[in-house]
Amino acid sequence: MADEAATEATAEAVTEATAEGAGAGVEEAAEQSAQAVEQAAEAVEQDIAALAAERDEFKALAQRIQADFENYKKRIMKQQTEHLERAAETLVAKLLPVLDTADLAVAHGGGEAVEQVWLALSEALAKEGLERIDPKGEAFDPTRHEAVMHEEGEGGPTVSDVMRAGYAWKGRVLRPAMVKVTG
Repeated sequence: MADEAATEATAEAVTEATAEGAGAGVEEAAEQSAQAVEQAAEAVEQDIAALAAERDEFKALAQRIQADFENYKKRIMKQQTEHLERAAETLVAKLLPVLDTADLAVAHGGGEAVEQVWLALSEALAKEGLERIDPKGEAFDPTRHEAVMHEEGEGGPTVSDVMRAGYAWKGRVLRPAMVKVTG
């Protein structure tokens, strides 16, 4: 675009110079030609600056889109991980009555076979993040214990007996321990 303007201006200057003849007309033609070249150079520089600005805008836009996409991937991975953890937590919560039944069977002399099944199930779930809350002798913590009986005693409230074990899954309480509190 700027090259065409420069060529056209130069052609006009040469045409005028030949029409006027030699001498002063040639000098004027050369001066006009130089001005036309300067104008064409300025136009080219403006075009280059405009293209560079447009390039920078597109580059910034591409960088923003890429950053947005990276954030999207991270968010989706986090959501999928949380969904899988919630699904596992739900399954473990459904298995708690089975653990309770096995606990009672072992406590009432259910035999070595029942104890082995209970131990295998407990160990498998513990490896995945299940923690048994069995607080006998510890200070009463209402976030981890559910007091169902209370006895008078000295000192602060302490767990004196556990009626039913509680469970936490990866640090979060699934079911508080059912306890008798003294104090």
